[in-house]
Amino acid sequence: MTDADQLRRLLLERSVRRGDFVLASGQRSSYYIDCRPTTMSAEGQVLIGRLGLAALRAAGWAPRSIGGLTMGADPVAYAIAAASWSGSSPIDAFSVRKEAKSHGTGRLIEGNFEAGDPVVIVEDVITSGGSAERAIAAVVEAGGHVLGVLAVVDREQGGTEHLSRLGYGAVAITTTSKLGLVPGVASSP
Repeated sequence: MTDADQLRRLLLERSVRRGDFVLASGQRSSYYIDCRPTTMSAEGQVLIGRLGLAALRAAGWAPRSIGGLTMGADPVAYAIAAASWSGSSPIDAFSVRKEAKSHGTGRLIEGNFEAGDPVVIVEDVITSGGSAERAIAAVVEAGGHVLGVLAVVDREQGGTEHLSRLGYGAVAITTTSKLGLVPGVASSP
């Protein structure tokens, strides 16, 4: 079984729930993908690290660091950073807070990020692209150079295309179609 097959199995076992859900975009869906049980598992960390690093390389991206909005992006970024350590170009990780701290350094971006750095924004699931867009805005405002966006799962609901219209390429390790789920949503509220 390949790493991609193992990740699909793990996502279906741990992260896909069936029912009636309202997504962050406000749309309704007959399934919900909560990647955290997968991305925070030991097996998921190893698989996402290897597959994510391979996807970065295939896209031609050579970031200094990788990160996105906390909390969904955090384990993905950390897994890829750890996987990169044994190679010739290690990648560090950072987290983008939902809002700047009101104490201490008051930073919005925590971890290994500096102005001028080439970075890749990560997402656990791309639906509309809104979370990635918020992370991009924070990184650009802080002087970072965004190379693109990497997601674990693309729900195939236009998020990748939205990011492309903004000038950012986006790639996904897997998609709802590859998971055997019907892309899109059941209805709007």
